Amino acid sequence: MKNVHENILECVGNTPLVRLNSVAAGIQANVWAKVEMLNPGASVKDRIALQIIEDAEKSGALKPGGTIVEATSGNTGAGLAMAAAIKGYKCIFVLPDKQSEEKRAALRAYGATVVVTPTNVEPEDPRSYYSVSRRIADETPNSFYANQYHNPSNPEAHRRSTGPELHDQLDGRVDAFIAGLGTGGTITGTGEYLKSKNPDVRIVGVDPVGSIYYDYFETGRLTEAFSYVLEGIGEDFLPSTMDFGCVDEVVRVNDKECFQMTRRLAREEGLFVGGSCGAAVAGALKWIRRNDKAGANFVVLLPDSGSRYLSKIYNDQWMKENGYLAPQAGLGSVGDILDGLTEREVVTVPASMSAAEAIGLMKLHGISQMPVTDGDAVAGVIHEKNLLEAALRSGPGAESVGDLADNGYCTVSRSTEAVVLSDLMRKFRIALVYEGGSMVGVLTRIDLIDHVARAGSNA
Repeated sequence: MKNVHENILECVGNTPLVRLNSVAAGIQANVWAKVEMLNPGASVKDRIALQIIEDAEKSGALKPGGTIVEATSGNTGAGLAMAAAIKGYKCIFVLPDKQSEEKRAALRAYGATVVVTPTNVEPEDPRSYYSVSRRIADETPNSFYANQYHNPSNPEAHRRSTGPELHDQLDGRVDAFIAGLGTGGTITGTGEYLKSKNPDVRIVGVDPVGSIYYDYFETGRLTEAFSYVLEGIGEDFLPSTMDFGCVDEVVRVNDKECFQMTRRLAREEGLFVGGSCGAAVAGALKWIRRNDKAGANFVVLLPDSGSRYLSKIYNDQWMKENGYLAPQAGLGSVGDILDGLTEREVVTVPASMSAAEAIGLMKLHGISQMPVTDGDAVAGVIHEKNLLEAALRSGPGAESVGDLADNGYCTVSRSTEAVVLSDLMRKFRIALVYEGGSMVGVLTRIDLIDHVARAGSNA
């Protein structure tokens, strides 16, 4: 007998690699998609769900007849519920309200209880899906909290399965692995395994605008997250399952390009996948076009199926109402904005400088804000408004700029698209441009406005 199994859990893993053709047109490298929707629970999370449950059973943390509790965006819950159905456990899952109704319905189909919580609250807020899931686990007898954000079984699943599979499928010739950044388990476990086989392999993360990961990777600074529509990747806190020690680069994407790429994958590649897959491919193609090499093998992981996004990404009316069907504006990159400016020195001030001295520097250079440094790190940005308030409060020389600086800025690179910068500048007034670990520019909203105006006049 061939391809015969005792139960559905034996079908987890060993997903195929499929070449991307149409969306990767013009690229010399081989661009391979790891199609994780072909797991039995329709996502990559089947891998970690099974590992978490088996490890918990071995340790005694999960006992017969127990209840599995988890905070999930839907896919981990589906993997846990599938395994629980085979093994005789009950499940309670807590989802933020931005997750699609299809995800909630899929969890209920497995017999799980679903609790929905608000999205736009801090992780520590008692209403957040992290807090609610912990409370339910504490209050439920004979329960096990799966805790994918801090459970070492999460990356371990990918060290044992995803990484070895890729190494075997491409005969050890993996030149880059690209994946969305969610809990961090996929990129950490897979990345660590691949680097153990070839230290030169490049591991690239993809992060949505609004998440904290890009800024943290570039600067070590934990920023304040803000809302985005994409489901499944990005975070507003730093999970312990994320290890940036194995990540070489992080690429930023916005909601519109993710959703448009998701639909392209279905229509041009026959891959009916979810929004985080579109995000991974959109980010991967940005990186690949900068690092293209004939014969190289670049792998992008596609986490889940499109069946859970029919009411959103694959719904023309929803896409139109949210402005996602219109083409992305061709506005170039942050590098183009910098190149279009008259030569402007990057003026920084130490945190110890007095407000009076900072006012003098602003007047000298004709600027209205300056990055504040503390050693080699950026401690914040000082604005005219901060200095004015300090002068009115206690005189211009009484306070240091370190006490007055705020974190109202974002971090970008020269390769960041102008449309992504525009999304960031809905939240932040200032963008610090980094290249090779050094700050090479400071951009304001007026710089972006001038660039858009120039682009419009040249169209």
